[in-house]
Amino acid sequence: MSATTWRIKGDNLSSCNCDWGCPCQFNARPTHGNCEAFVGMRINEGNFGGINLSGVVFSAAAKWPGAIHEGNGTIQLFIDEKASAEQRSAVLEMASGKNGGAFFEIFAAICPNVLDPIYTAIAFEADREKRTGRLRVDGAGQSRIEPIRNPVTGEEHRARINLPGGFEFKVAEVANAVNFSVTAPEVMRMDHSNCHAHLAEIDWSN
Repeated sequence: MSATTWRIKGDNLSSCNCDWGCPCQFNARPTHGNCEAFVGMRINEGNFGGINLSGVVFSAAAKWPGAIHEGNGTIQLFIDEKASAEQRSAVLEMASGKNGGAFFEIFAAICPNVLDPIYTAIAFEADREKRTGRLRVDGAGQSRIEPIRNPVTGEEHRARINLPGGFEFKVAEVANAVNFSVTAPEVMRMDHSNCHAHLAEIDWSN
């Protein structure tokens, strides 16, 4: 069967347990030897075939026992309960990687352990210019992102990651995950503070 044509454009905020900057973005080993991440996406404009995905919000918690590229990760997908049945199915089809698109194909390959999706209320706020964001997945997890601050003066410190060939983003604003935690399901529990976060514009397609 031929793949369904899709494209989504929107906002992404990500938090992980690495130090600011995240060595994984530079093909280096993760700060603590493993990776735990909590991310959110808001689709501002998009479609999966004839299904309009504009306004859909989804999130994911993921864990890898070592570096991401070594695989064997576990992923839990959360989809905002306001999404229609068609939109939910479309997000799941995209996330499976079976319809192509570098981001989802790669993550399907490195996350073979896929948990059943959870449909719940998701609150998403992201301001790339201010480097602030909040993500709350009802009953499952939360993330609060603020600018990195100079340890002496307290002034905001601005840094960017520029990846011209990046499959996730081309430019991301680096920030501080003041705290992010996932409380459910039990296998995905994590709790980290003052670690890496980034905010980026996404434009993914197959």
